[in-house]
Amino acid sequence: MEFFFRVQLLIPLISVLLALFPLSESNNIQFCDATNIYGDSGCDFMSSVSSKILIKGGTVVNAHHKEVADVYIEDGTIVAVQPNIKVSDDIKVIDATGKFVMPGGIDPHTHLAMEFMGSETIDDFFSGQAAALAGGTTMHIDFVIPVDGSLSAGYEAYVEKAKRSCMDYGFHMAITKWNETVSEEMEIMVKEKGINSFKFFLAYKGSFMVNDELLMEGLKKCKSLGALAMVHAENGDAVFEGQKRMIELGITGPEGHALSRPPVLEGEATARAIRLASFVNTPLYVVHVMSIDAMEEIARARKSGQRIVGEPVVSGLLLNDSVLWDPDFHFAARYVMSPPIRAAGHGTALQAALAAGVLQLVGTDHCTFNSTQKALGIGDFRKIPNGVNGMEERMHLVWNTMVASGQISVTDYVRITSTECARIFNIYPRKGAILVGSDADIIILNPNSSFKISSKSHHYRTDTNVYEGWTGMGKVETTIAGGRVVWENDELKVIPGAGKYIEMPPFSYLFDGIDKADAKYLSSLRAPVERSTT
Repeated sequence: MEFFFRVQLLIPLISVLLALFPLSESNNIQFCDATNIYGDSGCDFMSSVSSKILIKGGTVVNAHHKEVADVYIEDGTIVAVQPNIKVSDDIKVIDATGKFVMPGGIDPHTHLAMEFMGSETIDDFFSGQAAALAGGTTMHIDFVIPVDGSLSAGYEAYVEKAKRSCMDYGFHMAITKWNETVSEEMEIMVKEKGINSFKFFLAYKGSFMVNDELLMEGLKKCKSLGALAMVHAENGDAVFEGQKRMIELGITGPEGHALSRPPVLEGEATARAIRLASFVNTPLYVVHVMSIDAMEEIARARKSGQRIVGEPVVSGLLLNDSVLWDPDFHFAARYVMSPPIRAAGHGTALQAALAAGVLQLVGTDHCTFNSTQKALGIGDFRKIPNGVNGMEERMHLVWNTMVASGQISVTDYVRITSTECARIFNIYPRKGAILVGSDADIIILNPNSSFKISSKSHHYRTDTNVYEGWTGMGKVETTIAGGRVVWENDELKVIPGAGKYIEMPPFSYLFDGIDKADAKYLSSLRAPVERSTT
């Protein structure tokens, strides 16, 4: 009690000292341990951090080149990349000898704080991002869901959700209905809000699903704005029929989810979207490619010269659907996502397509629900909230599966986890590169260090992990985001509100030459033909 009163007497003195000698924002930045901040208690400690960092002696890897060099960072920006940089003693030096120094990962496909199927995803813009940083991802692009069809209302809602962000992020925008107001709002999103991509759901009948007429209007509008059209490709009408069929057969458990939406329905919707995009002559991005059926449609279109981007996700590359037949409902339900995890063989084929360049980059479709939320579907698989985790595991699992196995090179790894995403969404080389002038979003990966995945040690709010017990080689030992060391020595220190919204301009490289192709098409028509009316 005596100590308490002494502290109380000191508080006015401390306040005066702080007023006379304020802390420098550049050298004393408030950090919060992610494990202590999930409630509303706030930060409970301070940490000094240098705004100047030298990463010494590592192999610097970009998508086009690798070299042994030092990387000097100042005030959140890469200032120099060259061998043997000399600095003064007050600079923080990180020894990266024998390790790879690479751009931080960019996850192109996440759903944080998303309201879906009667629930809201358990990870918000703080917990999901904190976990991502621990896994080497330093930026992600989340999907804004309109509010009653309104893009502006949806955007404002997500701006509010993202206020506690601890790393950089961008937005895609979903389109769930069509009218003149939506068309006008798309223009506002592109020209004023920094959104350059719009997603169309061909699944989820009765909620998000759009028909072909709406998709056509959306593709035309995207083309005119220089925005990338994205599709969730499953035939929603056929899925609805498949769900009814499973229920009639008495199949109500998680296995019914996979059986009701087989690969053929993903292939059909992918082919249809690709052909409509060809008809409009606009680029198309197919999200979460989960099957050989969809991948082959993408391969065929790309071979013909069409501008199609195929995005596999970690769960589709690594998992197989045997888990959905597990007798434990709670175990099986954690793997329910859409499109579903496919039978063994699909993942291997997707890995080969990724290695060959048929598929271009890897996302996660991170959309987490806890066991209680998943249990809403006991007795009816249609009510199981769809989604799995991946933001924290992506960089490790892709390295172990694709690089450590010899399927791709280290430079290819940087391309599919970071650089290609930055190029597609028009933020390269600010992001996705270790170049002078690029943002200091950097990871240091030790190829000789191992990792193990567990729900007991991950940094999500959810109580399960679909990669529980997975181990492998290649561990992200250090993550630097915005010039701050946020992950080091297995400790995560992050600041709510430190993340920045990254505006993404329209007309990425995917649109180069579209106007010339249109002109060539028009000149090939040999129409209209002048005919006599007599």
